[in-house]
Amino acid sequence: MGFLSACEAAVARRAELGWASTDQARGALAALQADGEDAGLAELLATVTRTFGLAPVETALLEVAVAAEQSVSAHLLLGLLSGDDRPGRPTAALALELAGVAPDVRSARAHLGARSPLVRYGLVQAAGTDVLLSRRLVVNDRVAAYLGGDDVPPQRVLSMLLDAVPVEVEGVEHVVAALRADHALVWVHAPGGGAGAALAAAACRQVGVSCMVADLARLDPAVPVEDGVAALLVEAGLAGTVLILVGAERARPDWLWHSAVPVCAVSVEPWDPEWSGDLPVTVLAPRLSVAQRQALWRPMLGDAATSREITAMPLSPEQIATIGRHAEATAAVNGEDGVSPERVRHSARTLSRGRSVRANASTAATLDDLVLPPAAKGEVQRLLDWARYRDEVVALGPLHGKGGKGVGICALFSGPPGTGKTLAAHVIADSLGMDLYQVDISSVVDKYIGETEKNLERVFAEAEATNAVLFFDEADAIFGSRSAVKDSKDRYANQEIAYLLQRMEQFDGITVLASNLRSNLDPAFARRLHFMVAFPAPDVETRRRLWEHHLADLTLDQDDVVDLDWLSEHVEMAGGDIRNMVLSAVYSAVAQGVPIGMRHVDDAVRREHVKMGRRPPAHPRLAAVSGTRR
Repeated sequence: MGFLSACEAAVARRAELGWASTDQARGALAALQADGEDAGLAELLATVTRTFGLAPVETALLEVAVAAEQSVSAHLLLGLLSGDDRPGRPTAALALELAGVAPDVRSARAHLGARSPLVRYGLVQAAGTDVLLSRRLVVNDRVAAYLGGDDVPPQRVLSMLLDAVPVEVEGVEHVVAALRADHALVWVHAPGGGAGAALAAAACRQVGVSCMVADLARLDPAVPVEDGVAALLVEAGLAGTVLILVGAERARPDWLWHSAVPVCAVSVEPWDPEWSGDLPVTVLAPRLSVAQRQALWRPMLGDAATSREITAMPLSPEQIATIGRHAEATAAVNGEDGVSPERVRHSARTLSRGRSVRANASTAATLDDLVLPPAAKGEVQRLLDWARYRDEVVALGPLHGKGGKGVGICALFSGPPGTGKTLAAHVIADSLGMDLYQVDISSVVDKYIGETEKNLERVFAEAEATNAVLFFDEADAIFGSRSAVKDSKDRYANQEIAYLLQRMEQFDGITVLASNLRSNLDPAFARRLHFMVAFPAPDVETRRRLWEHHLADLTLDQDDVVDLDWLSEHVEMAGGDIRNMVLSAVYSAVAQGVPIGMRHVDDAVRREHVKMGRRPPAHPRLAAVSGTRR
């Protein structure tokens, strides 16, 4: 019996009992019959029935519930048949009656209870606090729109969608086998930079099924994660596609089992057996090789795709696609003929600014900005080479990461303040097209037992999830030497350091520690460090290069020449202090509306020394002019 016939029979039964609303119901029924059957709705209902595995009774219940959404006459008729004197949604009892089953509590729990497909897949809910039979059936807004012919996902779903970028990497065959065996959930472990979504998309392509890729990190913060996941599961079910869910660690795993279509959950975390009683198929996603990155860059860059500076950036396929689109768009806006490697690097830096501690992220720090002795600069260059070629080295064998250790790279930058340690961390991040995640020590160290370890775990997890360079400034505050246990404070402090030692070995990213005194760090960290770079106080030659570097792009007064020889010889300060003095001189010159001269620099030198409690040196020429100024 169809929906119209069931409504006609329901009106007739009530009329026999002397129903007061008989005439009004017959009028609404006549208007509904005049509209006729909707062939399009029947076809869409059939599609939903197949995808979500609905029984005939459940399909009929969905048709009753959605009728109120699509027709004014049906809305009025269902309200009257439910006992209202106005339009309304159908009660569970009425929906069961019109679906051709007994309107009793047994039928209601079987077809509208929590385990029924209609409710479990989020298609329909029985709203209200009354007894189940009296509750009103409410269709999911997206389902109602779909059955009304709207195939555009809601905004909360659109904001999370990514382009599928399938890449054949190791592990694809396992996902293919799982999809062909109809496994409900595949857990793809993709630690920092792993090609998890690309692996799953390639598996779907092999099986010949469509997929929808979504990233929970792009969910509107105002929307609860559970609602976002539910919307994605419904949308994937309506589209009949495999859902590839990036950032799955943000969701409760039990939500993902309640899906009408297979889910490939991509996460930076491995599967934890305590999450659920069921175990999914688990696959480890590798990072892309240099050759695979070149293949993805080649359509945009042509022969420039072989540039080591581009292919060495540890980007996922989805990030490469995003950066490529941005680079092409900005190149066109700037009237450039094609996309250059420099344009790609600029777009990569734009993508990675989310956690950058650099206030002015419009420019990038390069190796040329580091004014260091050759030995220190050479070590920074070697660190960059390790980061660029790490994936190739890992592919050669298990030496890097053997024994359960991570494949991360850890460096210690030690030296006096102002010698370039923080700048060097920026150079590493910018050169690799990565974000720099500077750890706020005050937000990590906690006086309560166990909280520091939890905060540190959160820091490492976020750095892994965002594929960022992890930067611990003033590292000796939490990486200090362990001491003899004299009281409970010593014991718990030692536990924190032991945790750090263990966690650093498991970290797959790049960690940079900065400390003024290398000797303050626990000796056990030395074995975990791949690089220990000393940033010495600059000598005369280095100081001259620092002055030249900071003054290079400024307009100088040719009648009051800056005496670089005297500055480098007598102003014994670090690079950060020299930058401050140049900045002070620039402000003085701009305020006077004149080019920068030695008089401005000399005044800045004097002020910087006074600020630091040191006696300023006297420039012979300016001292003679100013007399007793000093």
